[in-house]
Amino acid sequence: MTVPDTSAAPASPDPDSPVIPPAPTGSASSPTAVVRPDGPWTHREVAANGARFHIAEMGEGPLVLLLHGFPQFWWTWRHQLPALADAGFRAVAMDLRGVGGSDRTPRGYDPANLALDITGVIRSLGEPDAALVGHDLGGYLAWTAAVMRPKLVRRLVVSSMPHPRRWRSSMLADLKQSAAGSYIWGFQRPWLPERQLVADDAALVGRLIREWSGPRLPDDEAVDTYRRAMSIPSTAHCSIEPYRWMVRSMARPDGMQFNRRMKRPVRVPTLHLHGSLDPVMRTRSAAGSGEYVEAPYRWRLFDGLGHFPHEEDPVAYSTELINWLKDPEPDR
Repeated sequence: MTVPDTSAAPASPDPDSPVIPPAPTGSASSPTAVVRPDGPWTHREVAANGARFHIAEMGEGPLVLLLHGFPQFWWTWRHQLPALADAGFRAVAMDLRGVGGSDRTPRGYDPANLALDITGVIRSLGEPDAALVGHDLGGYLAWTAAVMRPKLVRRLVVSSMPHPRRWRSSMLADLKQSAAGSYIWGFQRPWLPERQLVADDAALVGRLIREWSGPRLPDDEAVDTYRRAMSIPSTAHCSIEPYRWMVRSMARPDGMQFNRRMKRPVRVPTLHLHGSLDPVMRTRSAAGSGEYVEAPYRWRLFDGLGHFPHEEDPVAYSTELINWLKDPEPDR
């Protein structure tokens, strides 16, 4: 899909500002009210890798750390948090750097540093390891963390995202995948993508979520929540920066070094989940990721679901996830 040119639309406050301005306490439109909605979970902050990260957590037991994708924040896992807690896990959903209630730093949006954020949160939670569950960009970072810090990753679950090397080769060599990910190419322009994301109360966020979903569209309340979260100053810029690095670094030494580093195989049991109707990440692109896993690897395709299977059919997704996490022999 091509991101439309909405540069003529009214712009929000400077999207590159690294600080969220204070809002009245208790205001329904304040950043705190948007990113910390009430629920059965507990909100708090943890320090890791030189930044502060907001988390929502539930339950007791082995840690399962949930990583959101674009254009969302921790709340995308609102269905899985109670399901995992009821199943006997300590479920924690974190906001990635620059998103939701986490710090918006001026730099640090390359995948290696973002993966260190994730493993740093595991340590800050006092746990020896975690099962990582990542969707979209969160899945890209989960792959990365499993390679960089394998001792901290007990199991790996990735949704709607191929292995980083597979993603790179598909975007460069597969014309259909390159077209499906055209929004990423559009993100390489300066300033304009940020303004497009926040124009008209982040209307584009709602369009992307609806167009990337299958027939089971997210409800209006969910879409409105993501629009309001993206409208928090600096969020659009910080959300786009990882994608800028992923493309602009392809021909740079740091990007080539990262690509070589990701040749190291994943050596933890891996569950790969994908929606058959995903228009953003083609099934063909994601399905080849097993070649980078030297451990039990299970591929599960959700028929009739799009890019957000955990929200489009949360019961089926949570059931598949929990059954696999509890399976002592995931290679069966």
